[in-house]
Amino acid sequence: MRALALAAAMVAMSAFSASAHGPTRQKIVETVEIDKPVEKVWAVMGNFDALSKWHPVVASSVADKGNEVGSVRHLVLKAPGDPSFDEVLDKYDAAGHSYKYEIPKVDPKVLPVNNYTSTITVLDNGKGGSTVEWKGAFYRGYMLNDPPEELNDENSVKAVRGVYRAGLDNLKKIVEAAP
Repeated sequence: MRALALAAAMVAMSAFSASAHGPTRQKIVETVEIDKPVEKVWAVMGNFDALSKWHPVVASSVADKGNEVGSVRHLVLKAPGDPSFDEVLDKYDAAGHSYKYEIPKVDPKVLPVNNYTSTITVLDNGKGGSTVEWKGAFYRGYMLNDPPEELNDENSVKAVRGVYRAGLDNLKKIVEAAP
């Protein structure tokens, strides 16, 4: 009888510990096809401080050291109260048309993520145009168990996917409209 009670307790504890885990790293990739060559696309978005020139929700994106690794890009968003946060350039590859950056800290009311890293790359699509790939990895906005709904995995993914889609769709519009 005692062995049965111990086994039942162990099953109950393993079920509890399985449901009481913290967040898992989320990964997303969004792409857009642009009917212009890589060089034309990269000319618009390739500089680390160019985000405000093509992303519709970014009012300004000043990078303190340009495209130098370690450069801090201060973003101010087009939203009430002018929310802002910083991003740090981790890798810049002009020849490969790619850069990687991270967000060290952001108010989860502005973007519900933690430990966010992202890479944006422009690739030749083999048809005279380009594919822009924006991929990110992050944890949800609430790092403990039982997050509030607005900071859970699903809503964190939805928020980042929305940022990527808005930027990529606008980038396509801008680049394809240019001569």
